[in-house]
Amino acid sequence: MSKYWDDSISYSQPAASVIRKNAGETKRKEKAKGKILSPVMVSDRNIVNNWWGSAWCDNLESYADYESRLDRGKRYVRSGAVLDLQIKKGKITARVQGSRKTPYKIEIRISPLQEERCQEVINKCTRRIENLETLIQGNFPEELKDIFLGKDGLFPTPREISFNCSCPDWALMCKHVSAALYGVGVRLDENPLLFFELRGLDVNRFIDITIANKVESMLANVNRPSSRIIEGKEAMNIFGVI
Repeated sequence: MSKYWDDSISYSQPAASVIRKNAGETKRKEKAKGKILSPVMVSDRNIVNNWWGSAWCDNLESYADYESRLDRGKRYVRSGAVLDLQIKKGKITARVQGSRKTPYKIEIRISPLQEERCQEVINKCTRRIENLETLIQGNFPEELKDIFLGKDGLFPTPREISFNCSCPDWALMCKHVSAALYGVGVRLDENPLLFFELRGLDVNRFIDITIANKVESMLANVNRPSSRIIEGKEAMNIFGVI
């Protein structure tokens, strides 16, 4: 006997060719209406190419409870199913093509970074000020990797994410939401500064405060003698200066 709340119900997985065909038809219809979509394009087998994009996907795949859904979402994003993806402050909206003609609507909300965690991230960056120039240029040196993946980093934990999809799948994270999250990885791979936008941070203010803190730290130590300074008598003993 079938039950209303039956988690064992499984939904068919359309072939990649079906997804591509439906996606193409949707794009043509939207274009005819004058609507501009922002699709996620995966050019090769690798969904992402930079370490920061890979870090997002690795973090996503650490959510063990969603393992089966993530595999399906990965297949969807490779098939060009993510027709539109928008990243805003604490919010991701997407339209993902499935087996039906009309794409599903997805909304993903991510909690803003708390002030205490934000300050900790700033403190970590302050200690590595030489990397900020690279950051301003839109790249992340790998030395800053723990700022994203480390404890209290920029990446959200499962409890900081909520999902909603218009599909009939009762799963908390359906394959369409999963595809959208992998699509976010593609977007971040292209523009890592979106990490800050996603967590509700103004990247320019973030960098300004980090630089100001570093300068303040340097000025505070300007009159303190350094243990690395060699006094005149000690220099003569070391180098034989007469």
